[in-house]
Amino acid sequence: MTGKGSVLYNASFFTDYDIHLFREGTHFKLYDKLGAHLHTIGGIQGTSFAVWAPNAKKVSVIGNFNGWDKKAHPLNVRWDSSGIWEGFIPGVEKGEVYKYHIISNYHNYKTDRVDPFALLWENPPKTASLVWNLDYSWKDKKWMQGRHRVNALDAPISIYELHIGSWRRIPEEGNRFLSYRELAPCLADYVKQMGFTHVELMPVMEHPFYGSWGYQITGYFAPSSRYGTPQDFMYLIDYLHRHEIGVILDWVPSHFPNDEHGLTYFDGTCLYEHADPKQGFHPEWTSYIFNYGRNEVQNFLISNAIFWLDKYHIDGLRVDGVASMLYLDYAMQEGEWIPNEYGGKENLKAVNFIKRLNETIYEQHPDVQTIAEESTAWPMVSRSTHSGGLGFGMKWNMGWMHDTLQYFSKDPVHRKHHHEQLTFGLVYAFTENFALVLSHDEVVHGKGSLIGKMAGDDWQKKAGLKLLYGYMYGHPGKKLIFMGGEFGQWKEWDHDNSLEWNHLQYPFHQEIQKWVCDLNCFYHTEPALYELDFSGAGFEWIDFHDWEESIVSFLRKGKEASELILVVCNFTPVPRHNYRIGVPKGGLWQEMLNSDAQEYGGSGQGNSGSVEATHIPVHGRPHSLCLSLPPLGVLFFKHMGYVSSLQQCHLLNFTDHMLTCSTT
Repeated sequence: MTGKGSVLYNASFFTDYDIHLFREGTHFKLYDKLGAHLHTIGGIQGTSFAVWAPNAKKVSVIGNFNGWDKKAHPLNVRWDSSGIWEGFIPGVEKGEVYKYHIISNYHNYKTDRVDPFALLWENPPKTASLVWNLDYSWKDKKWMQGRHRVNALDAPISIYELHIGSWRRIPEEGNRFLSYRELAPCLADYVKQMGFTHVELMPVMEHPFYGSWGYQITGYFAPSSRYGTPQDFMYLIDYLHRHEIGVILDWVPSHFPNDEHGLTYFDGTCLYEHADPKQGFHPEWTSYIFNYGRNEVQNFLISNAIFWLDKYHIDGLRVDGVASMLYLDYAMQEGEWIPNEYGGKENLKAVNFIKRLNETIYEQHPDVQTIAEESTAWPMVSRSTHSGGLGFGMKWNMGWMHDTLQYFSKDPVHRKHHHEQLTFGLVYAFTENFALVLSHDEVVHGKGSLIGKMAGDDWQKKAGLKLLYGYMYGHPGKKLIFMGGEFGQWKEWDHDNSLEWNHLQYPFHQEIQKWVCDLNCFYHTEPALYELDFSGAGFEWIDFHDWEESIVSFLRKGKEASELILVVCNFTPVPRHNYRIGVPKGGLWQEMLNSDAQEYGGSGQGNSGSVEATHIPVHGRPHSLCLSLPPLGVLFFKHMGYVSSLQQCHLLNFTDHMLTCSTT
């Protein structure tokens, strides 16, 4: 050994098996080996450093502990041609700031780089890595043991998407955002009260430019230090889990930024990206595309996905930009891209990577979900790899979102000419495991707020937004709403400011919020609305032909034959009285939810709580209901069978009690 402060070259933490897995691209716990790790060797405390830089001539560790001296602590390259440089430096403690100084074999290129596997970074705009550990005493054992039920495809899943930096701020303190620990109790209370089952966090991995919302990642293994330490982020997740709320992370394996301290041209060559810009540069995002065919890059990305599931107890990953990974010509002009070996535009190496990613995740964590943001008609995105699919658990339904929002933006007098925009989604609804999403993408870049997209005056906009949410919760597919939409925020999302929480002092916004809360409560209690989301057996049209009056009606069905919910939507501001709907069963149909109820700021038109089916055949069904359909309203009915008048009173009281849902 050398004296304290010198590098101990003989202190390797890699086994021959590690190197074997690394080379073949199957080392999916690489975060335990590469990066900076606190150790005690022979009674000496210090930190081991290991970095992959195969084309480097020299690599050294620089930091405050050595005065940023590039010659003080050189690392040793391994003998096995793996390209890994390593060493143990005594005396380097938790919290030390460091970078790697790399001298390349090519053109004598010199650069100071952050650690790709660093667990924590300095607070931006500073860019150095910090020596850290992930010691934490988790208290979410009960959640972890039972989350397979919450994350199951036949479970009710309603997701609240949020951006940590702008969900809530403190104007009295310079408009600062909340820390992870400050966020934990207020977010958990709010999400729980609103009835959402999961939160989806826009990317929390370290990113230099706050305005990228986290989609330009440089620190893949570090939660952003803007909001606290890794342990603080663990506390947030732990707290949400202890309040029975799942956590999904937005994850970006599709590209990375060109910041000089990051991954690009890491050792003087293109390690993580393609050398050819026709394969390695993303013109739309001015960022770099990972080289998915390189084993070491697969190690890096799949290890990163597993890292968040292993170390942070994450319940799911929403994978960003999948379409950009699948197509070689994505956002490219003719001549700007290189076809695959068969002359096609499919990125076959990315396809293989995605399949391996999903196989590895579900093998190691069968109780989580991966969700693809995939905006094309690529087949079998959410089907198993052994049947030819990509292996995702779910896929965002971008087609439904675009068609539906376009429809709702049209003046109701013209909607009858666009009726197919409502109904076309059911043609392909069961080809994938779809999640219906009204995400952040719909309320940025001049698109306006969600309520602002609704047609008509303020009353009609409010009624339209409630109708949109009701139609969404009745429609097959899991649900996602972006923050602010749940109470009808008027302004477009601004990442530099808090949501318009002050608007909740007004009944207008309170009533929208209560409607979303009650939708969530009802959704959770009715298996017909979620058990068969991904099967045609769970859905049945009653009537989708009434384009003239812009009305649709359909049934949702559970695994048990008795679980039956009727959904009726009137997409015009004209009430329809004595409107007859065919139903498959006689007896009482309880009106469970009515978006036009006065408690939601509506006109109060409805069906007095229930309707008795009559033996009048309509729509090919043996029975029918004579209904009053409120303007711009959605009604949910539950089949209760044949009950007495006294039982009807009890049912009405039970419904009122069940839908009591307090909001902040």
